[in-house]
Amino acid sequence: MLKRDRFEAEYYPLYKLYKYGTTIWSPLAGGILTGKYNDGFAPGTRYGDATSPLMKMIRSRYETPEGKAKIEKVKKLTSIAEELGCTTAQLSLAFLLKNPNVSTIITGSTKAEQVKENMVALKVYRKLTEEHIEKIEKIMDNKPDYFKLF
Repeated sequence: MLKRDRFEAEYYPLYKLYKYGTTIWSPLAGGILTGKYNDGFAPGTRYGDATSPLMKMIRSRYETPEGKAKIEKVKKLTSIAEELGCTTAQLSLAFLLKNPNVSTIITGSTKAEQVKENMVALKVYRKLTEEHIEKIEKIMDNKPDYFKLF
């Protein structure tokens, strides 16, 4: 949802020509799309307690002006999630499922309760209208255009 160019624009000819779908990994952007980092990186979270070079590097990306802008977008998604009676994570997963070129999503859940919560996205998917999609697209403002690549 945060990084879409390669998947939605560069691979577009492959979907159309071969009718393949794709697998989405890290659909919640390492937890960013859950909303739990909307108010910063609290202790007890993977980025709040970042000790590994990888976690520190990822955290630092969200501390830049561009990264903070992404978190602001996630905050704005909350109103749509509330309207649908779901979490930001469930809304994000449902949005991905609405893409006709997505065949599989690997959630990377680390706890059983996360799996249960993520599966609610299937119910949200059914409630997600074109109007909701348009609102999400307006907030995210990152829909790739295949034809602008050339």
